[in-house]
Amino acid sequence: MKIIIIILIFLVVIPIILITWHVIKLFKKPDFSKIPIYYPFKSEKAKIRYYEYYDKRSEEYPVKSETKYLTTSYGETFVRIFGDEKKSPLVLLPSANASSLIWLSNIKTLSENFRIYAVDNIYDVGRSVNSYPIISSDDLVNWLDELFTKLELSDNINLMGLSFGGWLTSQYALRFPNRLNKIILAAPVATVIQLPAAWAYRAILGALPHRYFMKVFFVNWMFQNLVKKKDDNSIALLNKLIDDGLMVMKCYKFRMPLTPAVLTDIELQNFKIPVLFIVGENEVIYPAKNAIQRLNSVAPNIKTEIIKDASHDLTISQSEIFNNLVINFLNRNDK
Repeated sequence: MKIIIIILIFLVVIPIILITWHVIKLFKKPDFSKIPIYYPFKSEKAKIRYYEYYDKRSEEYPVKSETKYLTTSYGETFVRIFGDEKKSPLVLLPSANASSLIWLSNIKTLSENFRIYAVDNIYDVGRSVNSYPIISSDDLVNWLDELFTKLELSDNINLMGLSFGGWLTSQYALRFPNRLNKIILAAPVATVIQLPAAWAYRAILGALPHRYFMKVFFVNWMFQNLVKKKDDNSIALLNKLIDDGLMVMKCYKFRMPLTPAVLTDIELQNFKIPVLFIVGENEVIYPAKNAIQRLNSVAPNIKTEIIKDASHDLTISQSEIFNNLVINFLNRNDK
């Protein structure tokens, strides 16, 4: 009997304790008065390692770009710029725990039609680093407004965000509509419908520092249509996404993320500019049909599109369809 109890302790109790310890450690708030010079990385060595990886990945961009570091009151922001400066501006905001590299599959086509500004969010991964605490959506919105001014963009900006970037796009559009031309919400997290419980436990398990956990509990779930393709290119893309995530976990200290909120009916009705909501039919962070149904019901002026054979990977697994929807919407004269 004692042997059975000991085995149960090793197989059940100890793993639970380790996972609990790991989660508690993740959610411990940093002391911003003692931020080291290598913040937000774990060490100077980790910072060098990540930037070397990031720069190597950036060589995969299919077109040339210029880069800028712009100083705001919230810290230094990195922006990669593509396309003819005479074309209308399109600013891209990435998903959480992803940098501007998330747009690798879209840049070539989009930059043929627009002047692209691919941003590394200030309070996330990439080359942007906040030197001031980010504690609310107001901070992110104000940072973004400062950034647009530093980029010397006119008040006719097209803004598109993916997942968390989509939610941030909606927040900015509600507060600074006069600076915008049109916005695109690509599978925005929350915003329309609350995140499911599956998101929480998968995100926690996926954050365990091993390739298996990230692949099985997070990537295979979020990018399921890309997983189903099973061709060499899709497999390579998935592996790179996993590598990106693992490199972030190895190099960055965890920072408490902001919690995206669902917009009220009144907020959805208050957009003063054209809005396109794009979602994959197999979206996992909320049922695509439910999201479309709510928008059609409370805010019919918001244009909606569902992409077949796509989940949260819609910008990658169906990049051609996604790009065409974006281009057609932005080029349409409906203001």
